[in-house]
Amino acid sequence: MIQTLFETPSAYRPTDAEMAAPVPPVEAVLFDFSNTIFQMIDLETWLRRVGAASGRLPRLDEPSVLAETAQQLRTAFRLPAVVALQEGRDLSSERHRRAMRGWWEQVDFLRGVEDTAYRELTAADAWIPYPDTEAVLRALRDRGLRTGIVSDFAWDLRTHLTHHGLDTLIGTCVISYEHAREKPDPHLFLKACADLGSDPRATLMVGDNPVRDGGATACGLRTYILPAEHRTGDRGLSDVLRLVA
Repeated sequence: MIQTLFETPSAYRPTDAEMAAPVPPVEAVLFDFSNTIFQMIDLETWLRRVGAASGRLPRLDEPSVLAETAQQLRTAFRLPAVVALQEGRDLSSERHRRAMRGWWEQVDFLRGVEDTAYRELTAADAWIPYPDTEAVLRALRDRGLRTGIVSDFAWDLRTHLTHHGLDTLIGTCVISYEHAREKPDPHLFLKACADLGSDPRATLMVGDNPVRDGGATACGLRTYILPAEHRTGDRGLSDVLRLVA
């Protein structure tokens, strides 16, 4: 076994022959979910849905209430107690709900209707695909590549895929709350590869977080990291098609 002075910690150990040979072509692509192929509806739409479901909708039409609520959300999210609740929130549904409640109870408009707000957060139509998501997933399938999702998420994101008719384009979903692990835990990436019958070294991970999604490299995967910006248009996923060509 060839060794180097500055070795990268890895969750896999290729053979000498594999390391000397060309990297195998990509045969499967894994995607992060949030801010990669799907995004949540915009804040005003979500707040209005919460307002309609809780009887508070007229309050959002009062002067400055919408802007003040948005500012309170940003401020509250930086409070030490709220920050602490976010640690490991996607390890279970209970932890995530507790983290959201601890945040929203600091916000005037949401205080007292946290359960309603959570229902609107997890509603099937509360998360929408980017404009280029479906086209890229279909193009990958047409090329014979297998696709999956590896996501830090606290509920069954398959409901969102199904709602938008994209569930048939995804071969597996490995979700943090179902395994009590968060990325970059190697188990999640390797589980997705196993589900797809894909060699990790022939698999590409696509996401927007260099630490969580980029951690797939420790399992032998290649990674493509999208810009960390809140897009409203195409996410830039078409570049993936060039990478797997």
